[in-house]
Amino acid sequence: MGEVPKRLWHDLIAAGAHDLGNDRSSLPNALVEDTIAKAKKRFTLHGRDPNRSIEVGGDKVYFETGGATVNTLDLGSGLYRSSTLVDLHDFTCLQDTLDNVAWFTRCCITTDVPDPFNLDVATAYALLKNTTKTVATAFTLAENVDPIVQMFDIAAGGVGQFSKRPFVKTHINLVISPKRFGEGAVSVVYKCIEHNIPISCITAAQVGATAPATLAGFLAQSLAETLASLVMVNIISPGYPMIFSNWPLVIDLRSGAFAVGGGQTTLLKAASAQLSNWLGLPSGIAASTTDTKAIDAQYGVEKGMNSLAAALAGGNLIYESSGMTAALLGASFEAFILGDDMHAMTYRALRGIEVSEENLGYDTICNAIFGGGYFLGSGQTHAAMERDYHYPKLAHGNKPVRKMLGAVQTPAPARSWQGKSRTT
Repeated sequence: MGEVPKRLWHDLIAAGAHDLGNDRSSLPNALVEDTIAKAKKRFTLHGRDPNRSIEVGGDKVYFETGGATVNTLDLGSGLYRSSTLVDLHDFTCLQDTLDNVAWFTRCCITTDVPDPFNLDVATAYALLKNTTKTVATAFTLAENVDPIVQMFDIAAGGVGQFSKRPFVKTHINLVISPKRFGEGAVSVVYKCIEHNIPISCITAAQVGATAPATLAGFLAQSLAETLASLVMVNIISPGYPMIFSNWPLVIDLRSGAFAVGGGQTTLLKAASAQLSNWLGLPSGIAASTTDTKAIDAQYGVEKGMNSLAAALAGGNLIYESSGMTAALLGASFEAFILGDDMHAMTYRALRGIEVSEENLGYDTICNAIFGGGYFLGSGQTHAAMERDYHYPKLAHGNKPVRKMLGAVQTPAPARSWQGKSRTT
């Protein structure tokens, strides 16, 4: 690892890291393996409402939002515009009503609040005011942490109360690929640990840009960088609650454009979750992403494939999964609501198929064969209807066929392309 800040350098060397010269240090296998063994494998992310807390680790899977988009898809115009503080308040209020969004990370940067301190305070307040779920934010500078924790203490009931039951975690890009520590981020980590704020240490390497273009080489480097974050956090405070957030990000190697929706992205995110599971660490995956700017077929394909693959691979916390569009540059109110339905479908797939004597229903099959010839009237069908099937809130599948067909209009004849528009 390079560019190691002085305070961290001394802590790493004292813990057994090697000085390689040229301001670079290495973390020996024994130190890394010992850290993995002692790292916290399960912990609670508290909601301000205790009933909305979630347990992280093991085989738990949760969806949420995330990101730092600077654009919002405007509900009125249907066009993207710069995100504002009002948008953040509105997004936070909206997600608070969505059953399948387990926790909320500020999804947009409020471009109308340019001062870094005011930005951090206003963002934290928007989360505090509009939801009782567990939330996550970021701190631009280490000196911003103390005054914001004072605000959290007020909400928690007094000085020092927040640290006893922290209902906010922080996102930190601790390692800058390839293989360098970020000095400002390191300072934020030290300060957050003082206040017992859970940390999601995010490695956000980009295939072919800041990490190898080969998928195996990328995963090896990114895993090593995230392990460096784990070692740092556990050297400062052994067994500290940290989300192992190894986020594979992809660029289009033909153009250099950010590309988060393709098949290789789906594969990399599933692989990242499997690597974290192999180590037994609580995992964070940036999945359910899309490159499209519109709420269209591409949106559905890319979000659905990314989401299901990351969940089936066992990603504990699946970030960027609600509301995010345009290669993580946009956020959409409509996408939040659609995502909630998508998460419910994914949860149903994760539940799998329960096999028992009752569910196999030998007697029910016999009664149908030798009786009326159908299953609709059986007690087993009635029980299974509510227990085994997911009925989406928005998709057409939950509407009576006649009502659905009545809403379909016969298209008008298509005009030629001559002129300024055509109708169908």
